[in-house]
Formats: sequence, structure tokens, C-alpha cells
Amino acid sequence: MKKVFLYLFALVSVLILAACGGDDTSDESTEGTDDTATEETDGGTQEISVWAWDPNFNIAALELADAAYDGETEIELEIIENAQDDLIQRLNTGLSSGTTQGMPNIVLIEDYRAQSFLQSYPEAFYPLTDYINTDDFAAYKTETTSFDGEQYGLPFDSGVAGFYVRTDYLEEAGYTVEDVTNITWSEYVEIGKEVKEATGKDMITLDPNDFGLIRTMIQTAGTWYFEEDGSTPNLADNAALAESFEIYKEMMEANIVKMNSDWSQFVGAFNSGDVASVPTGNWITPSVKAEESQAGNWAVVPVPRLEVEGSVNASNLGGSSWYVLNTDGKEAAAEFMANTFGSNEAFYEELVTEIGAIGTYIPGLQGEAFKSEDEFFNGQPIISDFTEWTEEIPAVNYGMHTYAIDDILINEMQNYLNGAELSEVLNNAQSQAETQLR
Repeated sequence: MKKVFLYLFALVSVLILAACGGDDTSDESTEGTDDTATEETDGGTQEISVWAWDPNFNIAALELADAAYDGETEIELEIIENAQDDLIQRLNTGLSSGTTQGMPNIVLIEDYRAQSFLQSYPEAFYPLTDYINTDDFAAYKTETTSFDGEQYGLPFDSGVAGFYVRTDYLEEAGYTVEDVTNITWSEYVEIGKEVKEATGKDMITLDPNDFGLIRTMIQTAGTWYFEEDGSTPNLADNAALAESFEIYKEMMEANIVKMNSDWSQFVGAFNSGDVASVPTGNWITPSVKAEESQAGNWAVVPVPRLEVEGSVNASNLGGSSWYVLNTDGKEAAAEFMANTFGSNEAFYEELVTEIGAIGTYIPGLQGEAFKSEDEFFNGQPIISDFTEWTEEIPAVNYGMHTYAIDDILINEMQNYLNGAELSEVLNNAQSQAETQLR
């Protein structure tokens, strides 16, 4: 099969022209063509187009899938790269316009955004229920990629979180790796104080405009921003959210936080040795290992848990899944997905070996590649550990408006840090959410 790469600038496309009715303000065009309609060649080959972001991860995974595919239908795969924000804008524009002109056959969607698309455009996606066995995938992924009794998303990568920790800094403070394994977030703060006193290093780096840490915390309790219906805001009386706010404030008041404002500063904080730990998704591993001089000074243990009843030392941050649009060629596109990401165990070994991608297809996570030791982490089989933790992540309904709630809570967190009562800020957040998402 042939792989074709088109690099697109997202805000200028035929799709937007169609949505704007040919408005003169939208007369720019991209290089090449934006017409990704499925076609069948004279030789019977089905052309399938895919939208995705990140050439080193998601698009590299598609390349491997293209090579691994051995289904009955001959497929020619066209991979179209977009930045994630641009992809989301183009997809929304296209689906709201009601035209399939310029739309792909397959699209990658972040799990936090999935329900927004599935519930807003219920007829736009092709069910994969009959193509894959949902029991073969991590439950927390199928929860967010299904809707109204149908499985629409083919779960891809795990955003399983880990607690990356500098073992040399722990040792200076009198702690071992075992001492920080399966701890609570309250214990994390206390250890952070001791580490700061002994080493002068902050425990964590945070961006005040990124609420990923709060989301990581509340999912350990099997809780999200919404009731189980995924739409009714659950903020004012959310015990897990309240505790996460308290922990966040304790971190700030303990002076164990190094602030950052972007990805570069985030990575720089731990690569430079300025922080003692990084509790986040497993996708950070390549960035941690990028500072080769720190080899042997890192370990990864389960992420801390809240003290809300039922909390576990497992959580998720990020992750995406594949969706087939309900357009011509949908059967071939679904076959391609099912034959590769949906059933090919050897393919998943390639994914983890070649690009470090930990999938959520459980039968594909048992090979030797997942048991290999990582010398950077003192021989720890971190892939095996992450795989084990993936199966323990509580399933929650991310709903349609995770990022809208984030924006509300980010503002209210500042009020809380400035002295407002916790009950007041959460009640305010509840009122705002109910008004905005009505």
C-alpha cells in the first residue's frame, strides 16, 4: 500500500469555504487539495483518508498500521497531518455544515472531546460495535468512546499516569522508592516538604492554566466534573474535586511548586533537575529520558490517590481514539481499523518498540516487548508496570464539556488561593457551569 502525506494549514480549506458559503473573507487555499472523499481505483483498491496529529506518535502509528494491514480489501492509505486544535476546528466546521466534502474516512479524536462529537453529531459516525470485541479493551476507554449503546471509537493509546520520581533526591531526604509507592496525595505533599528541605528542589512543576493535575487526581476516585449522565455539572458537592483543590493549595502554601507557563518550561523543569517528581501521563517518558545525564536517577511508581472512599492508585491523563465517519468507504475504513488497531497483537508490539506507544488493546499488551527492562530507570520494566496500571484506571464519563469546566475551575482556583472559602468557589463554579452549559 502507498502512504501519502499532505501537510495542511487548518484554517484555510475547502471545507471552511463550504461552511462559509463562499464568503470573500475565506478565499485562501492550501497547497494541494483538500478533497479527501473516498474513491475506488480501477484496480479495485479503496482509498482511505485519515486525519491525525503528531508525526512522531499518532502518524507514526498509522504508518506501522499501514504496513501491518493484511485484510481482504486492498487499501491505499492517505494520512493527512493537522495540529490537534486545527483538526478539531475543521471537523466541527465540516460536521456542522452537513457536507462530507473534504472530510476524512477516519479521524483521531482526544478522549476528553469524544462525547462532544458523538452527542452533537450522532449520525456522523459509523458504529464499530460489530468490528471489534469491546471486552478486549480497557474499560475506561470504551466508556468514553461509546454512545447510546454503540461502540463508535476504536480505543488507541493509554494516557495511564505514573509518578516519575528522582530517586537520588528521595535518598537525600531519607526516603526510598518503596516509601513513595501507593501513597495518597496528602502524603505526597508531606514528602515534598521533606525533599525541599533536604535538597532545595521543588517537588512538582505546574502551569496554573493547565488543570491536568486536577483531572488526574479526581479520576483516582472514579469521579469527573459531571454526574454519570456526562452532562449535569457535579462541582459543588464533589468530594474528590474538593479534596483536589485542597491538595493543590497545600502544595502552593508549602512552597514545593515550580511554576511554568508552557510545554518547554514544563519539560525544562525536570530535565534541568529543578523538580523531584513528575506525576503525569506515560507519554512523558521520552521527554524524561531525553536528559541522558540523569539515567539511573529515575523510577516510576503508581500515581498517588485521593482519600475519598474507593480511590485507587491509578489514573489517566490524555489519550485518543480512532473514529470512522459515516461516509462512502466506511466499511473499508472500519475493516482497516479492526484488522490493525482492533486485533493485531504483533502490531502492538511494534507500536511499543518503535514509538513507545502503550495501547489499550489488552491481548496486545502481553508480548515480550512489554516486559523489557529500561536501563534509564535502573532496569525497571516500566512498560509492563504501565500496562498493569492501565487495567486499574477507574472508568468515568468525560462528558461533552471537560475543557469548558476546566476554564471555570481555573478561575475559581485563583479565587481559592487568594482566600475565598472552598465551598464558595465550588458553588460559584457550579452556578457558572449550569448557566453556560444549559
